[in-house]
Amino acid sequence: MSDIALFEKYGTSFVNNEIIFKEGEEGNQMYIIQEGSVKISRVIGTVEHTIDILKKGDFFGEMAIVSRIKRTANATAIGNVQLLAFNREGFIQMIEKNAKIGLNIIDRLCRRLEHANTQIKRLVKKDIKSLIAMNLYYLIQGKEIDVNNLHYDRTTHNIAQNMELPLKLVQEKFIDFEKEAVITISDNKIIINNIDKLKE
Repeated sequence: MSDIALFEKYGTSFVNNEIIFKEGEEGNQMYIIQEGSVKISRVIGTVEHTIDILKKGDFFGEMAIVSRIKRTANATAIGNVQLLAFNREGFIQMIEKNAKIGLNIIDRLCRRLEHANTQIKRLVKKDIKSLIAMNLYYLIQGKEIDVNNLHYDRTTHNIAQNMELPLKLVQEKFIDFEKEAVITISDNKIIINNIDKLKE
C-alpha cells in the first residue's frame, strides 16, 4: 500500500499545540508520524516535563493497543502534524500486508527499551532516595494497604527486598523523610504527613 493510500485510509491531522491525547485517558489507537513533530510530556506535581520530541517516522501511543492500558503521557502537536492512526485491528492488518513496518516497529521498541533501561540505571546510581520515595508512594496507593497502619519494620524490609538494597540504607532514607516532615516514625509505625511532598 502506498503512502498516499495509507494516509487516505488511516490519516489524521492536528494543528500546532493541539492535544492528541492526555495522560490518564483511555486509548484505542497508536500513531505513526508522517509530517511534523509531536511533544511527549508528563505533568509531575504542577510542572509539565517534556519527555521526548518525536519526528517523522517515529510512533507513539502503542501501549494502548498492545497492553490496552490508559495513556501514560500527554501528546501535543508541534506545528501542523499528519499522523497515521491505527486501532488494534488496523495495526495487525498493516503488519500482515507490510512485514517491514512490523519489523521497524519492533526494532524501535527494542531501542526504546534499551534506552529506558539505561536511564533507569543512571537514575538508580544518581538518586536512591527518590526511588525509595517512589516505592513508598506506590505502596500506599495500593487498595490493600492501610495508610494509617503502616509498620515501619515491615515496610522498610519490603522496600529493601524489592529494590535489592541494604536495609540500613533504606532506613537511613526514611530518617531523612522524617527530618523533612514528610513522615513521622512512632512506635514502629509510619505516619504520612505530606503525601504531595512524597509524590514530588
